[in-house]
Amino acid sequence: MTSKPNEPRPAIGEDEAGGLLTIDLGALVANWRMLAAKAGGAETAAVVKADAYGIGIDQAVPALYAAGCRTFFVAHLVEARRTRAAAPDAVIYVLNGLLPGTAAAYPAHDLRPVLGSQEEVEEWAAFCRAGAGRLPAAIHVDTGMNRLGLRAEAALQLAEDAELLGAFTPSLVMSHLVSAEEPEHPINARQVAAFTHVRERFAGVPASLSNSSGIFLPQAPHFDLVRPGYALYGGNPTPERANPMRPVVQLEARIIQLRWAPDGETVGYNGHWTAQGRRRIATLSVGYADGYLRTASGTNLKSGGEALVAGVRCPFAGRISMDLITLDVSAVPEGAVRRGDKVILIGNGLTVDEAGKRAGTIGYEMLTDLGKRYYRRYLPAAS
Repeated sequence: MTSKPNEPRPAIGEDEAGGLLTIDLGALVANWRMLAAKAGGAETAAVVKADAYGIGIDQAVPALYAAGCRTFFVAHLVEARRTRAAAPDAVIYVLNGLLPGTAAAYPAHDLRPVLGSQEEVEEWAAFCRAGAGRLPAAIHVDTGMNRLGLRAEAALQLAEDAELLGAFTPSLVMSHLVSAEEPEHPINARQVAAFTHVRERFAGVPASLSNSSGIFLPQAPHFDLVRPGYALYGGNPTPERANPMRPVVQLEARIIQLRWAPDGETVGYNGHWTAQGRRRIATLSVGYADGYLRTASGTNLKSGGEALVAGVRCPFAGRISMDLITLDVSAVPEGAVRRGDKVILIGNGLTVDEAGKRAGTIGYEMLTDLGKRYYRRYLPAAS
């Protein structure tokens, strides 16, 4: 019997899943509240793009909404519709802007585009003039990222264009910090100054500049609204200092086999890891198809990822494959580890930031790559 193309995938049972992903919604809410306190009088929104950084929009948004969050940012319309279903009266902005021909989708779901070019501004204004009315939209100003947004000089010209601005309601003027995680980087001061100058020309329009790390900058560029993302999910917004956020995600993988690799034999594809002496190898039922990046492989030339096995840190041994990771668990007492045990890949001090670094990337990528084959367990936020 075959399934129909649009049928949902069957749920994965905990006993049959190769990995267990535990998501602490209480920690998510605590992080939002801490960031809100840090932001002073500014409204604290939540960035829930990329399926709420991998933890699930359908679970994260209701928890944040119940805690008092009333503004959400996503990247795409499909994410915005899911967020609307979870937060019926919240303000929802779509960061990637107005794709050609999509304007009608915004009022249909009470969404707001973030307009990042003259073409987008003109298309939104024309749509509003054609009968939709003065609908709200954010104006994105580029103050140094060179990615999305109107150049500052173009934004200043727009501020004087009564015809264009009269067609819709600018509900937010925003920009994005380039190096907020580096407090001493000179571009931070330049961006704050440039954005302040533009913001002054949009009198009465709320302003937003700070992402997660921006909330912690000494310049305190909080303006009217801050937009934390990564920090909500436990990532460190202050990389050179202790992480002020509570961990939200724990990832465990199940051992499906234990074996001894004799001295001089190799483990994994292409033989890039060689046993130095007789080594005990544990094989985990998680691989790069589950979002644990192949770049975390351990070889003879470089160390890779680690896992906590019975409280002992054990290094990856060999290439990560599609469905499997191999560990050298020789340091674990033989009776302390057995087939079927779970080991920790993220959690208990092995942070998502460290996991990202060991994979040659950042914690953001580790979070957003978390796969769909895990059994997901959500710890509820306190009511």
